[in-house]
Amino acid sequence: MDFLQTLAAQYESYETYLIIFESVAVFFGLLSVYFSIRQNIWVYPTGIISTVLFIYIMYVFGLLGDMLINVYYTVMSVYGWILWAKNSKDHIHVDVRKASKKDWEIGGLLFIGSLIFVGAVYYLKPYIDNQFSMNGVKLGLYHLDWANYTDIVTTSLFLVGMYFMAKRNIENWIFWIVADFICIPMMIYKGLGITAIQYIVFTAMAIIGYIEWKKSLAK
Repeated sequence: MDFLQTLAAQYESYETYLIIFESVAVFFGLLSVYFSIRQNIWVYPTGIISTVLFIYIMYVFGLLGDMLINVYYTVMSVYGWILWAKNSKDHIHVDVRKASKKDWEIGGLLFIGSLIFVGAVYYLKPYIDNQFSMNGVKLGLYHLDWANYTDIVTTSLFLVGMYFMAKRNIENWIFWIVADFICIPMMIYKGLGITAIQYIVFTAMAIIGYIEWKKSLAK
């Protein structure tokens, strides 16, 4: 009950359109994960609607890492859509597989590269927020709180997860499970209660997705 009261209080100061945007983004995000569990190519068009909305929402709330990962999601969704379409048996469903050594190497590079890139964006954030002017600006990471640092790490985890999903690798679910779980307290702290609930559901769905893909792989 306290959580619901806190959630309601957080949204009292929000613009109505932001609440609508977040709700729609969450709905299509959940729908996208459902299609992913079913190995259904509709994971991508539904996911694109969600990520495009979240690009704007994360920008408004100052979560640059999450904003960038949603830009990446949108690009990777187009890439994954193409790959899944090429490997689909019926233009809808695909077979899954384990990640190869090369996939892990690329995933490792993506993770490290993302840490550096998103960290650099946060380092330059005072300059960006000051209309790209250095007047009175001090660069650095001094302005970050724990949620921002967490955002850098989860962004990197999601980056690898998205790449692995596009490659139809079962290991993508491991990255989703870890990152989704970490995002729950971060979103509550940032005042995005609806999105926090989404990540609770995402965590559970990612566990189900891993189990279902493992069964499919065994066949």
